[in-house]
Amino acid sequence: MLRVGTNGAGKTEIMYSANMSYSQLQKYLSLLISQGFIDRLEVGNPVVTYLVTPRGSALLKSIDTILDVLEFRNNGY
Repeated sequence: MLRVGTNGAGKTEIMYSANMSYSQLQKYLSLLISQGFIDRLEVGNPVVTYLVTPRGSALLKSIDTILDVLEFRNNGY
């Protein structure tokens, strides 16, 4: 969800890209918004887009670093 929202995305795009049901999307989107990782931006009526915040970008970088370390270790190094 964070990766999709890096450049801004609507609910449908996030839902399909993350391969989630609508109820899962609602749950996790609410969590990410409440924790300050994603902002909800109204760009028209009724158009809404979701954009990753600087805090969300930092989280995404941390996740990528952890995944890189795990991949490195899984290769036997």
